[in-house]
Amino acid sequence: MPETQQKPQISEVAESFRVDEARLRDWLADKVDGFAGPLAVRQFTHGQSNPTYLLETPGKRYVLRRKPPGKLLRGAHAVDREARVMDALGKAGFPVPKIFGLCTDDDVIGTWFYVMEMVDGRVFLKSDLSDVARSERPKYFDALNGVLAELHNIEPASVGLSDYGKTGGYVERQIGIWSRQYRQDEEAGRDPHLDRLAEWLPANIPVNDETAIVHGDYRIDNVIFHPEKPDILAVLDWELSTLGHPLADFTYHLMMYRVPHDMRAGLAGLDLDALNLPDEASYVADYCRRTGRDGIADIEFYLAFNFFRFAAICHGIKGRLIRGNAASPDAVKLVETFPRFAEIGWQCAEQAGA
Repeated sequence: MPETQQKPQISEVAESFRVDEARLRDWLADKVDGFAGPLAVRQFTHGQSNPTYLLETPGKRYVLRRKPPGKLLRGAHAVDREARVMDALGKAGFPVPKIFGLCTDDDVIGTWFYVMEMVDGRVFLKSDLSDVARSERPKYFDALNGVLAELHNIEPASVGLSDYGKTGGYVERQIGIWSRQYRQDEEAGRDPHLDRLAEWLPANIPVNDETAIVHGDYRIDNVIFHPEKPDILAVLDWELSTLGHPLADFTYHLMMYRVPHDMRAGLAGLDLDALNLPDEASYVADYCRRTGRDGIADIEFYLAFNFFRFAAICHGIKGRLIRGNAASPDAVKLVETFPRFAEIGWQCAEQAGA
């Protein structure tokens, strides 16, 4: 498989993430309709936050996501929220895996977890889609754009999520949350650009405010495409979802245009015309058309905010790595890049007038 397309990386369960398979099997037999063992448990190695497992039986495959063991920051790793939002959106026809059950009993495997369906398809690691036919690439970008706009156009109350978060003030709260987590994690050290952004952002929040269901981590490697067509079968990794500002959510996704191509799924520095990919302005215009907007006036602020937020998340992963409870071997590589994300964030802030 080309390196730009991700084949699920599965291994034996790491020692620090092992579970009591007998207790898990008993819980599945009691809570999941149609479950029948025997059960084999392996671990996905991709992903940084909540440990994720492949559960295999003779007749079906499932995916289990759990809180990681060890000391956790308050409010982090909310697998119960992941399960709730996916269950609600799935029942409304939005593309997410089917949820089979949530366990909030630590005695089963040591932490809370939920079980969902295993969705087979393609996950792309890179936004350049170099292993997709050139003529087909715009359709994949259009699908990415359309699904996120679809999410933001859903009225939270219509899917039972009116209480899924607070109404209004999302950007201000997020800046406060990630600033506190960044400053409290002293083991992970400090970064000058994060320090500057933590000071500048709260004083420059745009006055316009909106509320929608936001994913919080929408990017190309968090969606599963159909094996052969540019259709999105499932959006994954809802840990950071809540009620929030849709423009903050969209511009997080838009970061791919500002991230260098040698970094996390970045497009900056590539010849988009040669690749037959839409440029940033066209992509923004498509989202605005789908969501009834004339444009995004404060786009540089929102990008600065998102680079700050992502860098702060990576800073937290660095802390977990130091403490020995990061979920993925890729954590080291991600931690090494976070100062560059912080620097790009400050560059966006400067474009916004900092």
